[in-house]
Amino acid sequence: MLTSEYGVLDGALALAIPTKFGQKMTTKQTRKSDLFWKSYDKNDEEWFSAQISLYDFSAVKTTDEEKATYLQKLLKGAVRLNSEFLSKWNGFDVKTYLEFDKDWGLGSSSSLTYMVAEWADVNPLLLHFSCFNGSGYDVACAGSDSPITYMTDAESVNYTQVDYFPKFVDKLYFIYQNKKQPSKSAIEYYLKKGKKRKTLAKKQTELTNSFLKCQSLSKFIELMTEHEALVSEHLGLAPVKTEHFSDFKGGIKSLGAWGGDFILAATDIGHEAVKAYFSSKGYDTIIPYEEMIYQPDAVLETV
Repeated sequence: MLTSEYGVLDGALALAIPTKFGQKMTTKQTRKSDLFWKSYDKNDEEWFSAQISLYDFSAVKTTDEEKATYLQKLLKGAVRLNSEFLSKWNGFDVKTYLEFDKDWGLGSSSSLTYMVAEWADVNPLLLHFSCFNGSGYDVACAGSDSPITYMTDAESVNYTQVDYFPKFVDKLYFIYQNKKQPSKSAIEYYLKKGKKRKTLAKKQTELTNSFLKCQSLSKFIELMTEHEALVSEHLGLAPVKTEHFSDFKGGIKSLGAWGGDFILAATDIGHEAVKAYFSSKGYDTIIPYEEMIYQPDAVLETV
């Protein structure tokens, strides 16, 4: 999500972009009576496994009780939406494969929700809202092959694919902050703030529309700074640039839950200078915009 973090929960229009890095899932029907689940990281090393009873979806055994509970909730939700799903008493071997570091926060949970919904033949957003909190923008993004604008309220969800590829993408970089920020706790913190949330959402919608129209790097950095100041005031937290990168020659914006995952840097100092700057501060995962963002047309041209 490039714009409207937090405010998207209160109806702000958000701009979100799918990444090249995703998650894959395979399912194989077996003669066993349970569902055997194995998850592999980007190095093909197993990082989670569970044996799930298809009688009551309890975890017969698992390597991680919390993740197993999340999976059970997802499977139960899919069955509620489609009673035929997993109703034949056939077992399954299911395997998932991440294409990115599992600590990056690029959507391992949202892409899992999308894949289970596809498997169960149910609407991914209905599955998400029946099981979890959160705006659902990441689930919508998981099924899109282009940037989207996303808005939700108590009664509806609206998202639209948009043509968003700034002329200055070679000046944009994603930097991993070496720690993951749990979305659940970030949402709880935001909801406790309570005051002026609708005002925040309205202002973020205006900024999102400005981002969509932006044609220059200098204006983009100006908008980034304004967006950071707006969220900073609401949360009572210092912008990430003020706190950690005050001497950076360009703009820096938090993405998603503040305090972890990725930040977006915009600058014209050049790739090597960007790499040197962030590496000197202990941040070595620096990904140019074009290497992070999914571009179907570019992919087709290379086949």
